[in-house]
Amino acid sequence: MNIENLNFLLVEDHDFQRRALRRMLAGLGANSITDVADGGAALTAFEQARQPFDVCFIDLNMPGMDGMELVRHLAEAQSKVSIILLSALDRALISSVETMVKAYGIHLLGAMEKPATPAAIEQLLCRLKPGSHGSRSARGSSHPAFPEPSMDELTQALVLGQFEPFFQPKACLTNGTIHSAEALARWRHPQRGLVPPDSFIPLLEQHGLIDQLTEQIVQKTARAWQSWSAQGKQFEVSINLSLSSLSNPGYAARLIAILDHSGIAPRFIVFEVTESAAMSDVPHSLENLARLRMKGYGLSIDDYGTGYSSMQQLIRIPFSELKMDRSFVTAACKDNAQVLVLASSLALAKELRLDSVAEGIESASDWRLLRRLECRYAQGYLIGKPVPQAEFLDSVAGWSEAYANLPHDVRADAAETGLN
Repeated sequence: MNIENLNFLLVEDHDFQRRALRRMLAGLGANSITDVADGGAALTAFEQARQPFDVCFIDLNMPGMDGMELVRHLAEAQSKVSIILLSALDRALISSVETMVKAYGIHLLGAMEKPATPAAIEQLLCRLKPGSHGSRSARGSSHPAFPEPSMDELTQALVLGQFEPFFQPKACLTNGTIHSAEALARWRHPQRGLVPPDSFIPLLEQHGLIDQLTEQIVQKTARAWQSWSAQGKQFEVSINLSLSSLSNPGYAARLIAILDHSGIAPRFIVFEVTESAAMSDVPHSLENLARLRMKGYGLSIDDYGTGYSSMQQLIRIPFSELKMDRSFVTAACKDNAQVLVLASSLALAKELRLDSVAEGIESASDWRLLRRLECRYAQGYLIGKPVPQAEFLDSVAGWSEAYANLPHDVRADAAETGLN
């Protein structure tokens, strides 16, 4: 993320704070900054901009068109800008607006309490990774990073086996050991390089090819597991399943046949399904999930907290794991009320005797909070990014060294912290 290449819009009615924000951005290296005093002027700036804005700082409480109304207009215009909210209002209110922004489909980098600081700005801008929702390369500008692949390209990639799993480690929060990993699909394109999943998975689902992708990922994950096992390392590995795949009768039997052939014990494989898939009433989906569990494979509710599942919906399928969406962790680190929400979800997992996993662990403070709340496992960039099979054991070793260097109160084990 190069700040000097980004185009910024500042929407702040207070002259002094607007000028201060401009100075801070310039000090961080920003070259293209536009500032306006209200939402109406911001919409005009969007319409007249020669180059699309990458990041928009929006004050919530402004006369005339306030920040919330501006966000609504941006959503209606299907804007691809990433936004940062500015406010001195109550933290609970800001959290509510953050939820609103995400519901509108606008990419939110975060919220910042006034007065802004260079460190806070830089931290939020670091979330704008290449290819993300609001980056220029992702918006179909003059140099799109990943043009939409054709049906022929997707079919050829499947035939040639260009899709492969990258593995992101999960660590035990009580002692830091790597317990498992998640297999994440990547496309190693011969011309474009490594293509992220959001550039091909929706298209594969649309064209009815997602089953073939999943089966390739399962086969290659099995080979990776066998390679690690030969080196004396056995990890539990989770694999994502699509709702459209689960709707196909007999799909579980196909996956089971692949894994039986590989010789991997079912206890080492967990299948992740999204919360919305878990809520599905499609009989074939329920049958496939029940059959996987009956054969001894783990089942995880992925992205828990982003849907509207009830207790009754959670217990009708014998899940073995509850995986907290990264938005839970991000919100809890900023808002005490959200800590209670996260704590209650983890308590639910404990009462249902499910393993709990938190996604999006990026800092020692995230780790400290989740360990205090008695979450069992953590996944995120603090522990390791997704890497190819050949690099995974080195990633595990790197985390072991990094964990040993964390502050004592972060890496203290359960006996020292009083956790059960």
